[in-house]
Amino acid sequence: MKRSSSRLLKLCLMAIAIYVAGNLFMTFVKSPCKIEKTVSIYVRPGDNQEKVLKQLVEVGKIKHPRRLVKLLNFLDYKENVHPGRYDLTPGISNFRIAKNLKSGLQTPVKLTFNNIRTVEALSGRLSKQLMIDSLSILNCFRDHAWRNMKNYTAGNYMCIFIPNTYDIYWNTTPQKLLDLLQREYDKFWNDNRKAEAEKIDLTQAEVSTLASIVEEETNKADEMPKVAGLYLNRLRIDMPLQADPTVKFAVGDFTIKRILREHTKISSPYNTYKNLGLPPGPIRIPSIQAIDAVLMPMHHSYLFMCAKDDFSGYHAFATTLSQHNRNAKAYHQALNNNGILE
Repeated sequence: MKRSSSRLLKLCLMAIAIYVAGNLFMTFVKSPCKIEKTVSIYVRPGDNQEKVLKQLVEVGKIKHPRRLVKLLNFLDYKENVHPGRYDLTPGISNFRIAKNLKSGLQTPVKLTFNNIRTVEALSGRLSKQLMIDSLSILNCFRDHAWRNMKNYTAGNYMCIFIPNTYDIYWNTTPQKLLDLLQREYDKFWNDNRKAEAEKIDLTQAEVSTLASIVEEETNKADEMPKVAGLYLNRLRIDMPLQADPTVKFAVGDFTIKRILREHTKISSPYNTYKNLGLPPGPIRIPSIQAIDAVLMPMHHSYLFMCAKDDFSGYHAFATTLSQHNRNAKAYHQALNNNGILE
């Protein structure tokens, strides 16, 4: 009887010890870090465990780094340091941090870009959000082999850059970045958009080219379809577009406030005062809003426009040259009355 009681007591004590040890272990492993808001750490190629821990303490403000060190050592992290961006969220446990780092379970970057004119500027914008440098991105975008394979030209390959928000890993390669943008471009040009492009008798690249002109002409979203309709009217009757932004692009200076006769004489395929039709490609990376404005233009008979004399940022539209000249005269008179030089 005494033996069975003693054995029972030992089993109970052992169970209690296991329970307490288990709780202590779970508390150690799953105890949340005191992080008030989401922060990110960035592990670069060649970084070791010490550099990662330094970031965790400095950026994540980990208050018990020894616990994390023990977990990382237990998981053999020293031999498995994966580059990437890792988010630390409020309530995250040491175990989750260690597991993510060990497994390379990084957090995607929300890659965004908009309001960009050149591929150089785009490369710079993207490099600020990714591990890769701007020159590597630029060289990849300009790769002739890629352009030839996709049937793009030096003038129109910018069409594939659709300003939006994309999920991508921080340590991606330039080629994977390009592949993502190409896939998103193909998704963007769904059957509906392709059908709308056919209705206005433009290719996808031509739609983007015209959209880039429209966006340079007006920053008013509700006016974009009207401006697009005007240029489509001109294209339809083989009338020169005479779009000032294309001349600025040809000159290489978007700060020009007034297009002079000397500017319109410049020899360039982008000079729409000298050349009929659309230029070889976009003069900026057009927004989705501008592209859709071209695909769904306002139907009207306007052929001319100039800035309104109320300085609202909108344009006065005209069907005839005489009407346009009156609008232009009113605008210039308003400038004079207010002492404004173009």
